[in-house]
Amino acid sequence: MRVLLALGGNAMTNAAGRARPEDQIAAAAVAAEAVADLIAEGFDVVLTHGNGPQVGNLLVKNEIAAAVVPPVPLDWCGAQTQATLGFVLMDALDAALAARAVERPTATVVTRALVAADDPGFDHPTKPIGRYLSRAEAALLVDHGETWEDRGEKGWRRVVASPEPIEILDARAAGTLVDAGFVVIANGGGGIPVVREPDGTLRGVEAVIDKDLGAALLGVALRVDALIIATDVPNVVVGFGTASARPLNRVSRAELRDLAAQGEFAAGSMGPKVEALLRFVGHGGRHAAICALDDIVKAAHGDAGTVVVAEADSHT
Repeated sequence: MRVLLALGGNAMTNAAGRARPEDQIAAAAVAAEAVADLIAEGFDVVLTHGNGPQVGNLLVKNEIAAAVVPPVPLDWCGAQTQATLGFVLMDALDAALAARAVERPTATVVTRALVAADDPGFDHPTKPIGRYLSRAEAALLVDHGETWEDRGEKGWRRVVASPEPIEILDARAAGTLVDAGFVVIANGGGGIPVVREPDGTLRGVEAVIDKDLGAALLGVALRVDALIIATDVPNVVVGFGTASARPLNRVSRAELRDLAAQGEFAAGSMGPKVEALLRFVGHGGRHAAICALDDIVKAAHGDAGTVVVAEADSHT
């Protein structure tokens, strides 16, 4: 059975959210233990991850150095964090697998995701990234071509496009490695956003792709059996923050789609994760789940977390 496991970018920081190199190495070691348990059970695993805190660090360096060197564009930031986090995760996985006497090679694929050049997000960027700056600090970055908005008392914040991913261009390379027995890390941060020019060439763009939607697209491309999104909660909750709050366990795609249409899942938190599950199962996936990191082995079997299945007779 082949599983695509998606780790949040915050899974690569410490409990307080710090993302120093030592914090990320320690967090990767914790995540690798759970992933190694899944591999030891005989699953073929493709691993993807978020990169928000890591890109955030690069943006701060951009801001500090903007008067000296041009800022590194977001597509470069995505490529850098894919490679760096891949290296850290590979080291952690190699150690965790060796401790279990499991011989599986690891590999990282720096992965591009195709988006449409005419995606409406490019005309009206709305995705906030990075930290707040003063007007004078933001003005220097505006001079470098970035889009910043006045957010009142908090200051100015950068906004970028968040286009819909169309195709994971390097999925074939990742699949070839999986077929050869590798544990593959791919499509970090949703993929490096690129557009196709009229002459067929590719060009990186300043954008952020939702990592969960990118994971669903990669899972479909690789024809994995299950998509598991590991987060910091054991289940999706209906009625979150109310007296009638309840966890969702096993649920059909139709039921989950209805709940999403009713506005149960916030766009900035659970919404994209739920949509990713719906898309994956809707395109032929056996099942998909949102669960805590400690529960990924059970979730891969469909026995933990919020599990979405195609059967009409499933229940919450």
